[in-house]
Amino acid sequence: MKDEISGMKDEISGIKNEIAYMKTRMDETYEIVKALEHSSQVNKAEHDSMLNDIAHIKGDIQIIKRDMYRVEEATANNWADIARLKQVK
Repeated sequence: MKDEISGMKDEISGIKNEIAYMKTRMDETYEIVKALEHSSQVNKAEHDSMLNDIAHIKGDIQIIKRDMYRVEEATANNWADIARLKQVK
């Protein structure tokens, strides 16, 4: 009987050790998940910032395009004026 009880104690001790190891591994896994979650949040913030920057750049490019069309139109008008002045000469 004592041998059986001793065997059971050994098995319980082994189970306790396994549970302690599993708890340690779960704690490590939890910390890894928290770090990944934080990294994901940082990446999302950076992504949102980049999208905002891209929207501003897109708006600036559209303004530049409109200005270039105006320059092109003014240049065309200037060429027409030059042609008329040459005819008057």
